[in-house]
Amino acid sequence: MIIQICVGSSCHLKGSADIVAMMQRAVEEAHLEHEITLAGSFCTGQCNRVGVTIQVDDAVYTGVTREDFQTFWNENVLKKL
Repeated sequence: MIIQICVGSSCHLKGSADIVAMMQRAVEEAHLEHEITLAGSFCTGQCNRVGVTIQVDDAVYTGVTREDFQTFWNENVLKKL
């Protein structure tokens, strides 16, 4: 699985650095380092007023925030492995 987190200027202002750190921690805690590749990406053109854009394989999710990260992780990453 490839997870790309937007680190473009808009997502950066909305907390992408925190989302990257949370994602790294979640991958390590679940011992999924060999199953998940994390990458940063510049603007995907899917900007949202709230939150960060994340692409999981071919699916794009917008508006991911620190507050809903755990739900995003459970529903869009763990359930797909």
